Amino acid sequence: MILPLILILPIGAALLTVAGRRAAPWVTLASALAVLGLAVVAARDVMAAGTLVGAHGGFTLDALGALYLLLVAFVGVTASLYSIGYLEARHREAGRVAPRYRQYYPLFNLFLASMLAVPLLTNLAVMWIAIELTTIFSAFLVAYEDRAEALEAAWKYVALTTMGAMIALLGILVIYYGVHHAGQPPSWAGLVAAAPHIPPAVLLTGFVLALVGFGAKAGLVPMHTWLPDAHSQAPASVCALLSGVETSAALYMILRLYPALARNPGIPDANAWYLVAGLISVGAAAFLILQVTDFKRLFAYSTVEHMGIILTACGLGTPAAHLGTVYQLFAHALTKSFCFYAAGLAAITLGTQRIRGSSGLLGSSPLVGWALLLGALAIAGAPPFAIFISEFQILRAGFGAGEYLATGLLTVFIVVAFIAIVYQIGGIVFRQPAPERAPAHPLPVSSVFAMAIAFLPLLVFGFYLPPPLLRLVHQAAALLGGTP
Repeated sequence: MILPLILILPIGAALLTVAGRRAAPWVTLASALAVLGLAVVAARDVMAAGTLVGAHGGFTLDALGALYLLLVAFVGVTASLYSIGYLEARHREAGRVAPRYRQYYPLFNLFLASMLAVPLLTNLAVMWIAIELTTIFSAFLVAYEDRAEALEAAWKYVALTTMGAMIALLGILVIYYGVHHAGQPPSWAGLVAAAPHIPPAVLLTGFVLALVGFGAKAGLVPMHTWLPDAHSQAPASVCALLSGVETSAALYMILRLYPALARNPGIPDANAWYLVAGLISVGAAAFLILQVTDFKRLFAYSTVEHMGIILTACGLGTPAAHLGTVYQLFAHALTKSFCFYAAGLAAITLGTQRIRGSSGLLGSSPLVGWALLLGALAIAGAPPFAIFISEFQILRAGFGAGEYLATGLLTVFIVVAFIAIVYQIGGIVFRQPAPERAPAHPLPVSSVFAMAIAFLPLLVFGFYLPPPLLRLVHQAAALLGGTP
């Protein structure tokens, strides 16, 4: 009963928030907290039993799914808390309540439910439906402020990711056929079991279509162009979900295809697909960060970079690299959500998102200045934050496996991105403020509190990973390597 209940709660919250506008923020927060509690219980049960099954086989949760479920649930809590004060502050700044405010919390809850469904559903085709629902519900949130730029970004987001979804659907159907042909159920476990018996041409065709289709949703280059536009226009709380966990939902689908490719004897170069796709995204994003002019777009391009790092790490193909892949997946989600929380408060404080003309943030608001600087250092991979640990693990695994060219390129791109991020954000934080700047707006208390909660795990996990979480990470990495 616990797995269906994880979806029932946010769907029920969406219905309640349609009826009561005043209670909507608190109903959403209560639902998100309950979902997080259930996700923790489900993850504990997965560590004990290996796999949870619910609703007569309609729901299945394993270690990799449980890890992603925890990430969605945690970011859902911080985003719902952050939204309470942030939306009010944005309304004060604009001098009006956004026309879509009534829709925000129902859509927020449905968006959260659709992401929670991805790791819970058993059937591959139904998972595709959940991925597509994330686009439908989040598109209205991207256009929340009802400005021309926001509407354009939302349409671009819908157009590109929906075209990708159609390609991904074709890939899923091809894979579905291969799994059925091998006499296995259309689930991740069934796909891995069927992989050696699926004709290589069928499996590779399905994978390539899924890589292109889901890659558009994950923001892989060259299908990434919607991502910086959507992230620069959406509310910061929505950006935290979009960048922290929604892009990871599509990447989760691509990662789960890796064990099947690796187990098929007719596809000897499975790793190369992941290495090439990942390195192209990392390299392009690293140099795009150098010329970006909006700090929310900067963090969006950083998401493209991290999606590429995760794919590259998976393609290195060793157990140590897969451990780094999983670590990077959850470190990215935690860190990127914090970065957008800091960026949202910085935009309120500065009155703009543009890098040029933004200066003296540390002087005008030390709390936001330090938060933005620490977020930049954390997402760039500086010690002692969690992403430093995951990237160090990936690079060590790559050089240890003898993948010198791929790992060397990855190292160069990571260094370029690090320099670009720190240079761009450093100017905003440390430059002298313009003398004619208006006084800073007061910071919303709930948003500051949410940002503080989001900061704790990305710092703590750079030093220490609790044994239960470490065990879950190892179990998830073993699944990525094809070990049941």
